[in-house]
Amino acid sequence: MKTIVIIGGSRGIGLAIAKQQAQKNNVVCLSRTKPDFENENIQFLTYNSLTDELPNLDKVDSLIYCPGSIVLKPINRLSLDDFREDFEINVIGAVKAIQKYLPTLKKGEKPSILLFSSVAAKLGMPFHASIAASKSAIEGIVKSVGAELASKIRINAIAPSITQTDLSANILKNEDTIERMKERHPLKKILQPEEVADLADFLISEKASSISGQTFELDGGIVTFKI
Repeated sequence: MKTIVIIGGSRGIGLAIAKQQAQKNNVVCLSRTKPDFENENIQFLTYNSLTDELPNLDKVDSLIYCPGSIVLKPINRLSLDDFREDFEINVIGAVKAIQKYLPTLKKGEKPSILLFSSVAAKLGMPFHASIAASKSAIEGIVKSVGAELASKIRINAIAPSITQTDLSANILKNEDTIERMKERHPLKKILQPEEVADLADFLISEKASSISGQTFELDGGIVTFKI
């Protein structure tokens, strides 16, 4: 069994990935709160990406960094602290994790890293300046680090559209809002965390052994299609 380290695995997309991976791998879940889910293959460790030091781990075959933020404000209302906090959560946290576990990953079984971007890095949307800046940095890291580690470790990212999770609950407030959001997407649907987990499962698997340095838009067609 492989060891999959998931940072931010207690809710939403991270939890969906943890549940799926625990069916066949050992999972180390690092997050602020304990997931509402138990499995003999999951080890939970308390970790806050903004304040805590990452624990030492003996084995890491795949590293998945899930923490994210959704701060939507007009540019004149976004403070520099908003930008800094989004960057700390989305970018610095991911860099810290990669640097910490890189030596262990290099000894892993067909090792891989998976990060998360956003459709906001590709599609210009009002009020998304801070998150777009942070997630664009993630896509740059995927390309650069992917080239640097090409012979040793694969690294990719998923850029989901809005997904039905606790993080998006303030946006998807009610059924009317959800239906309007579905209509904005050419495929007329909202992503579910399990769909993202399925793509994550593929990208860290041997089936994706020739894929690195890529960002995959899981977006209901909103970036590519105009219908």
